[in-house]
Amino acid sequence: MIKKNLLRSAAAAPHIVWSVLFIVFPLLFVAYFAFTDGAGAFTLENITSLGEHTQTFVLSIALSIIATFICFLIGYPLAYIITTAPESHQKFYMLLLMLPMWTNLLIRTYSMMAIMDDGGLINNILAALDWGQIHLIGTKGAVVFGMVYDFLPYMVLPIYTVMSKIDRRLLEAARDLGCSPVQVLLKVIVPLSMSGVISGITMVFVPSISTFYISQKLGGGTFELLGDTIERQFQNEATYNVGAAIALVMMVLILISLAVMNRFGDDDEGGVVL
Repeated sequence: MIKKNLLRSAAAAPHIVWSVLFIVFPLLFVAYFAFTDGAGAFTLENITSLGEHTQTFVLSIALSIIATFICFLIGYPLAYIITTAPESHQKFYMLLLMLPMWTNLLIRTYSMMAIMDDGGLINNILAALDWGQIHLIGTKGAVVFGMVYDFLPYMVLPIYTVMSKIDRRLLEAARDLGCSPVQVLLKVIVPLSMSGVISGITMVFVPSISTFYISQKLGGGTFELLGDTIERQFQNEATYNVGAAIALVMMVLILISLAVMNRFGDDDEGGVVL
């Protein structure tokens, strides 16, 4: 028993060291700079100055919620369709879903720019059909579209994982008791897949609210999200501490999201825990 405990401790040691060096210490550094000024003296000015960025916080949260909701509307039916497909087809469908993830995020975002640009694929098709053109790059809709495109697999995967583990005998019992396909979905599948839904929502919301590259390229610099503001603050030594304060608040939002997921999700059914 003692040997097993020692082996477990030894196996966990590299992970613990990695977490302390690259997670705990950076968080402590951010907290330190958030509550100090350029001279290292304690101050609350960085926190009180966050009121100037209220609009950025509201916009970031709003766009992240919209992107997460759209991912759910698309991802839940998609996960259900994959789950109900023959097993021989499910791996192929999952391969198609994951294939874009093999490409770097930067390249995928640039591809979206090429598609949605004023002279891009979409406008070329509209022009060929004589339907006029639409301006997409530099709009909030383009940023939301980029978030959905990049983070949709994060919604589908946990939901699919949970759905694939549902005991099919429960579905058969519901049908035998007179439930219609819609009732089976709403009364059996949805409640049993909620842990995957919560995991998917968190896994989409967290990167959406912290993204900056998608908003920079697809937003065209017409507005800023939290990630953009933090990057800009850290590029200027005079506002370095303000950037740390904004980053600290964003980390709190992310930790709250993870805490909600850990509270209501079941990690044995496909959840991802901190």
